[in-house]
Amino acid sequence: MNDLGVMDIVVVLGSIVLVGSRWLPSGARRRVALAAAAVVAVGAALSLPGMRWYLLPVLAADLLVGVGAGVAWLLRRRAGRGEWRARWWLALPGSVLCLALIAVGVGAAWALPVPEFPQPSGPSAVGTTVQQWTDAGRDGRVVVAQLWYPAQPIPSGTQRAQYLGRTRQEADIVAAAEAGYLGAPAFLLDGAVRSRSHAAFDAAPAAGRFPVVLFSPGLGGVRTQNTAWAEDLASRGYVVAGVDHPYDSAAVVLADGSTVRTRVAASGNAAEDDRRRAGWVDVRAADLSFVLTRLGELTGPLAGRLDTGRVAATGHSVGGAAAMRAAGRDPRFTAVINLDGGPDPDQGPLRQPVLALTHPIESKADTEYLALLSGILERGAATSYRLTVRDSAHLSFTDAPLYLPPVPALVGSLGRTESVRMSAATCAAFLDATLRGLSVDVPAALARYGDLRVNPPATGLK
Repeated sequence: MNDLGVMDIVVVLGSIVLVGSRWLPSGARRRVALAAAAVVAVGAALSLPGMRWYLLPVLAADLLVGVGAGVAWLLRRRAGRGEWRARWWLALPGSVLCLALIAVGVGAAWALPVPEFPQPSGPSAVGTTVQQWTDAGRDGRVVVAQLWYPAQPIPSGTQRAQYLGRTRQEADIVAAAEAGYLGAPAFLLDGAVRSRSHAAFDAAPAAGRFPVVLFSPGLGGVRTQNTAWAEDLASRGYVVAGVDHPYDSAAVVLADGSTVRTRVAASGNAAEDDRRRAGWVDVRAADLSFVLTRLGELTGPLAGRLDTGRVAATGHSVGGAAAMRAAGRDPRFTAVINLDGGPDPDQGPLRQPVLALTHPIESKADTEYLALLSGILERGAATSYRLTVRDSAHLSFTDAPLYLPPVPALVGSLGRTESVRMSAATCAAFLDATLRGLSVDVPAALARYGDLRVNPPATGLK
């Protein structure tokens, strides 16, 4: 019951006692039932302002108990008897059903918690801000980016950043759109919108100039999907810019309050879907280059803080493919990180060092993707690393393990916070070596998490 609040726990325990009161001796049954009902009523009333959906099945169990008590009272009236009690074999299924409903509520609280973001591991506090730019060269395309950056110490009591948006309203819109994109009801993500991360909006930046990490999310994903990873890197001295890709990201809320919804959809035809995917990758790659240009022109508190001569293009899933595409076209990118993304078939080898993290390969499609990725890395002009992370799944490289059910096929079995720490630690080791030129034993830092393949520089691009 790790995500149950105090009043939620009161409601659950009161409900269990209420259901169990049916099986007490007649002398204690009514007193215990009334006391338990009162406890449930008070707990539910106090929980009401912020009540989560998982209490509904618990309260449904209480309602069933109440209905049963009402039926018994009517039967006593009709029979003219002081007491009527259903035989045990008639009452047992109802009690079992009620306890099952309570268990469903408790299980949902455990499986879909309000995410608790791990404390960033670096020495700096973390600030965040949102930027919106219009690309006049691409028919006025609007791109939104959220920056996480090293900040000066943040005063205690400062409100931390809302997860999934600048405001709770924006977070609700984004969460509902993400759920809809995945074909799930919006209430399943209500834990995520109740969370706050460690960053503070518009905190004063720390002194110095910092390498830049651009991030493209997965297909339909949003700029905040790797917030824990971004905050950890920012605490270590990087500026991370997560990019929303309008018409691709599930929902992008613009500065004027309007929302751009995704147009991503499968056609049902494999060739057409491949063509569409290539188009999305191209647009994303152009977005990354555009954002890099605008970051070099920043004004305000962050002006002069970004070292745009040391930049990594990174991404998850299709965002990883976009990062590779952007680096292949734009020499301003110094390094590349691909978080479990399949590159396009026409992706050529890269001049930049590459880190590719993948989940364990099992299916035929995964094998084909791995062969393509390996070929690109083997022909690259700089040292590259491909790490197959033990016990991981596709979503292990995002924030998802923090708030989705711990189903290995869905989020891997590394653990809620260990998944995030793995992604941050591996990427930080690579970035420290490639963007900062620090003396880092990158293979040793990576190999502790799985099976590592190091590709030395090829003799030339092929």
